[in-house]
Amino acid sequence: MGGPLLNTYNHLPLTIHSAKGLYLYDDAGNAYLDMQSGYGVNALGHNHDAVMQALKTQSQKHLHISNAFLSAPTEALANQLITHSEFSKVFFANSGTEANEAALKLAKKRGRQISDSKTNVIALNKGFHGRTAGGMALTGKPQYWDVFKPNLPGVYHVDINDSEAFKSKMNDDVCAIFVEVIQGEGGIRPLTREFALTINDMATRHNALIIVDEVQTGLMRTGELFAYQHTPLTPNIITLAKALGGGIPLGAMLVDASLRDVFEPGDHGTTFGGNPLACAMGEAVIQTIVKPSFKSHVNTVSTLLFDHLHALKAQFPDLIDSVRGQGMMIGVVFHDDVQWIKKDALKHGVIVNVTASRVLRLLPPLTLDTPSAKHFINVLKTILERRQKKP
Repeated sequence: MGGPLLNTYNHLPLTIHSAKGLYLYDDAGNAYLDMQSGYGVNALGHNHDAVMQALKTQSQKHLHISNAFLSAPTEALANQLITHSEFSKVFFANSGTEANEAALKLAKKRGRQISDSKTNVIALNKGFHGRTAGGMALTGKPQYWDVFKPNLPGVYHVDINDSEAFKSKMNDDVCAIFVEVIQGEGGIRPLTREFALTINDMATRHNALIIVDEVQTGLMRTGELFAYQHTPLTPNIITLAKALGGGIPLGAMLVDASLRDVFEPGDHGTTFGGNPLACAMGEAVIQTIVKPSFKSHVNTVSTLLFDHLHALKAQFPDLIDSVRGQGMMIGVVFHDDVQWIKKDALKHGVIVNVTASRVLRLLPPLTLDTPSAKHFINVLKTILERRQKKP
């Protein structure tokens, strides 16, 4: 294994030199339409003007001052998140998994305030909540934690949308329920309305918190500011990251009014969380995506993508099983493994991602325009036509 980096990633065979808007450029000057947007991080595309201006302005003031001080950009972003949500307080971290760790700790502390035994957690099979010890235990995919056992105890998993299995695990010792509204790593699997209602009911009966991981689904990815807004779910906590920092590491935990005083000074902390530079860029992200015209754009282009993808499903039924998702979080489910699509798309100057082996996961920049969306569809159609012709 050559090179200085640990062997933890299967890198694509190109080196990125620069990026702008919807495109990445390699060191040979070739352009690639980015349909995965850095796993959803670059929701406004690359080097968005508002984000870059915020970076420039804040970088000339200070980059890091520690959480011993109040920071204007940090407070401004927290106020933005509270203003545009139903939550009461914000804790900033560096990533989604750190935001989930904070939520897990808060839930356990609140649980023990009720009963010493109220520390168990229910999460979903095929869910993904990060790679730290707590996030890994919450993640319902053994390939992420099997070689690192033993896992954090007291975490139990059930299948998504299996209300009876979920009910069988619920009791008064459960302090929290962790869910994604749409499982990203699990293959773009959405929560049903019935299951969301069951979660609400069981959480109320057993005085458990509902924690929604919006790390990938949040911030207009699904056509609403938060994905849970498409459902009847009533979360006590949501976690955010990916798109929040505009390309800089930034995560957040948002809590409702009942939880605003559970943590006390010293209960939790972070050196870099709430970094002024990241928060200044985050404020630019929020100010951009909450505009009604931006939401309208996301939903218009999403409709176009879904319409064309359903047409491709009808044209290639032997290849495509289904199309699922919401907004610009889309899964094209194939009958068989589709790692080959990543390679073929790259040859056509398009970057895509595959999850759960047979799901083409599309997380394009939310700024994707109609011509670029149609270009992607044409490339995918060409790839599928060639595949279908092969003996």
